[in-house]
Amino acid sequence: MQLSVAFTSKKRIKVEVKGLVQGVGFRPFVYNLARKCNLNGFVLNSGAGVTLEVEGIMQNIDTFMELFSKNNPPLSKIDALSVNDIELQNDTSFEILNSVQNSITTIVAADTALCADCEAEMQDKNNRRYLYPFINCTNCGPRYSIINKLPYDRKNTSMHKFTMCKKCEKEYNDPTNRRYHAQPISCYDCGPKLKFINLKNDNIIDLQESITSTCKMIKEGKTVAIKGIGGFHLVCDARNDDAVAALRLSKDRPLKPFAIMFKNLAAIEEVAYLTQKDRALLLSQPRPIVIVQKKQTNILSDLVAPGLDRIGVLLAYTPLHHLILEELNHPIVATSANMSDEPIMKTEQEIVSKLSLLTKYILTFDRDILNACDDSLATNLESQTLFLRLARGYTPKNFIFKKETKKKVLAVGANQKNTISLAFDNYIVSSPHIGDLNSIEAFEYFLETVNTFKRFYNFEPDIIVCDKHPNYETTKWAKALQTKSSAIELIQLQHHYAHALACMAEYNLDEEVLAFCFDGTGYGDDGSLWGGEVLIADAHAYERVYSFKEMKLLGSEKAIKNPKRIALALLFELYTLEEVLELQLPLLNAFSSQEIKSYHILYSKNINSVATSSVGRLFDALFAFMGNIDEISFEGQSGLQMEVNAANSTTKEVYSYAIEGKIINYDAMIKELVHDNKDIAMKFINTLAKIVVEISDKHATLAVVLCGGVFQNKLLCNRVISLLHEKKRQYYIQENTPVNDGSISLGQAYYALNNR
Repeated sequence: MQLSVAFTSKKRIKVEVKGLVQGVGFRPFVYNLARKCNLNGFVLNSGAGVTLEVEGIMQNIDTFMELFSKNNPPLSKIDALSVNDIELQNDTSFEILNSVQNSITTIVAADTALCADCEAEMQDKNNRRYLYPFINCTNCGPRYSIINKLPYDRKNTSMHKFTMCKKCEKEYNDPTNRRYHAQPISCYDCGPKLKFINLKNDNIIDLQESITSTCKMIKEGKTVAIKGIGGFHLVCDARNDDAVAALRLSKDRPLKPFAIMFKNLAAIEEVAYLTQKDRALLLSQPRPIVIVQKKQTNILSDLVAPGLDRIGVLLAYTPLHHLILEELNHPIVATSANMSDEPIMKTEQEIVSKLSLLTKYILTFDRDILNACDDSLATNLESQTLFLRLARGYTPKNFIFKKETKKKVLAVGANQKNTISLAFDNYIVSSPHIGDLNSIEAFEYFLETVNTFKRFYNFEPDIIVCDKHPNYETTKWAKALQTKSSAIELIQLQHHYAHALACMAEYNLDEEVLAFCFDGTGYGDDGSLWGGEVLIADAHAYERVYSFKEMKLLGSEKAIKNPKRIALALLFELYTLEEVLELQLPLLNAFSSQEIKSYHILYSKNINSVATSSVGRLFDALFAFMGNIDEISFEGQSGLQMEVNAANSTTKEVYSYAIEGKIINYDAMIKELVHDNKDIAMKFINTLAKIVVEISDKHATLAVVLCGGVFQNKLLCNRVISLLHEKKRQYYIQENTPVNDGSISLGQAYYALNNR
C-alpha cells in the first residue's frame, strides 16, 4: 500500500503562545503531548509566554495541534497563538529547555486554591505529604504572592531559600509528574515551617502542634492572626457572640459585615440559601468571598452581619485553612488583618507592632509573602456575576486587544478601591485591589505595587493616566512625577468616563454607547462633584447628556458620614425654614430647632456646602428619610441596608420625577416620600430603573452601559436588566471586573490604548 504524502513527509513548526501559560503546567503538557504524537523538538518559557517547536511527519503534527487546542492545562488561558512553518532541524528527542529572557509580556499567574488531587493526597495517611500544610502542584498553590520577577522560576520567588530534598527534586524534574516545575514544591523535609506565637508568654510552638494550639485559642473565644496566601486574616469562632463582639470592638468595626470561612459547601448550606450560580462560584478555583442570602438559624452569631439578610461566605482555599477547619469543625470569621484605611498585613512583625492589643496569638510560617493580595468579593445577579473586589485568585488580570499602543502606559486609578493598570503592545494588565488611599501606609502600598509591576514587566511609563480630581493622592503623585520627567506625558481623564471605558474595555467596545454612570462622587469637568451621569461615549470622547439635579452636602465630606445632613438639605431645597420646622419626620428628630436653623444658614449662604449630582448620595439621603439617623459605619452601608429593606417589598410603584432638558429632577419624589414614607427603598429602586429605561428609549440605537458603584445594588441591577430585556435592548455591565472604582485604572488604560 502506498502511503500518502501526509504520512511520510516531515515538517517543523514553531508555535508561540501568549497568555496564562507559565506556572500552570503548560510545558509538561506540551512535552507529554509531543511524545505521545511521536514528535521531536523543544518547549521553553520566554518573556512573551511559551515557545515550542515540533517536527515529525505531517499527520502527527496535525494530531498534535488538534489535541493542543482542546486539552490545555486547567489553569491556562491562551490569549494569542501563532504557528509558522520553519526549517527542519532533525532533532532526535523532545526536550524542555531553560527559560529565556526577552521583552516580557506574559501573564503573572494568580494565586490558586488547593486542587482536589492535592487535597486527596493531604488526607491520605500513606502519602508523604499527609496533613502537610503547604502541599501544592502545578494546578494549585501560591503564584502572584511569591513572585519577585519574571520568568516564573523558583529562583525568582520567595521559595528560593528552600532547597529541595531529593524526593521533591525528582518530582520537580520529571515532566510526567504533576509537580514538574511547580515552583512552590516542598514537603516536611524541605519546605516552609509552621510556627504558633503566643505573645502573652513569648512561647513559640512549631509544626503540627501549632495547628492544635491555634484551634484551642479559637475554641476559647480568642482572636488569632493566621497567615494565608496573600496576607494575614484575623480569625475567631463565627458562632461565638463574645468572640465576634470583641473582634468588632478591637478592630473598630461596629457594623460592617465579616466574611465567614467554611469547611465545605454543606456547611455553608446550613446557614445560607445558595443558587446554582452561588455554588459554582464558591467552588471555582479562585475561591472568592460570595455574598449570599442568609437563613434564619442560630448557628452563626448575629454579629457577623448585623441587621442584614445576607452574609459573605467562602470556602477554605489553602491547605492550612483546610487543616484548621477540619480540626475545628465549625465556621470561622476570616477578616483581613489590617488597621483602618491600611492594607492587609503580610508579616508577623506587622501584627506584633500594630495589632498586639487586638490579638496575642499568631499562626505563621517562614515562606515570605512578597506581594500582598486580599480576598476577592463577588455576588450573583439573576443573569451574571458581579464583582465588588477583584484580587486573590483572579489578579493580575490580563486583557488583550486588536489595537495596540507603541507607548508604555501606567494608569493609576482612583483614590478609593484603588488599582493600577499597565498598557503596552496590545495588552492591559490590571493589578489586584490595593484599597482606599487614605493613609500613609496605604499610599506606600500603592507605590510598592507600582514598583512591583514595573519590575515584572521591565516597565518605565511613557504615559501616565490619572483622574482629574486635584486632591486624589494618585493625581498628585502623577503630576509630581511628570514634573520631574518632562518626557512623560500626563493624561487626566474624567472619572465617570473612565467608568464607562472600563466596561467598554471588558467587552472590547469602540462604538458609541449610552453609559449610565451612577456612583458616590467623582470630579467633573466643570469642577463640581458628579455622580449621577448619563454619557454618550466611545473609546475616544464623550458627551454628558443627562445628570441628576445637584444636591448640597452640608459640611462637605462630613455629610457623607452623616446622611441626615444631605436629607435636610433636600428639604431646604423644597420648603421654607418655617415649613421644615413644622414637618413631622423621624429625620428631623435628630436635630434640635437651633441646629436646623444653623444648617439652614450654611445652606442659604453656601458655606462649606458643596453640590453634587451623585446617585450614591441620593441613596444616603433616602436612607436618612427612612429614619436611619446615625453616622454611616462603612462605605455603601445605606445602599446595602436599603436593598435589604426593599427586598421585603413587592410594590411596583415609582416616585414622580421629571427630565427637564439635561437634568433629571427628583423634587417631586422628595415631596411624595415626605408625605407617604411607605416602601421608600423599593419605590426608589423602581424609580431609578424607570429613569434608565426612559432615557434609553430616547437613544434607541445605542447599546446601554451600566457602571459605577451604585450598580453593586442587586435589586437595582436585576430590575434594570429585566426591563432592558423586555425591550430587547443590548446592554453591558461588567462581569469580570468591578463595577466600582476598582476598575477606574482599566478604563484609563483603555483610553490610552485607543488614543496613543
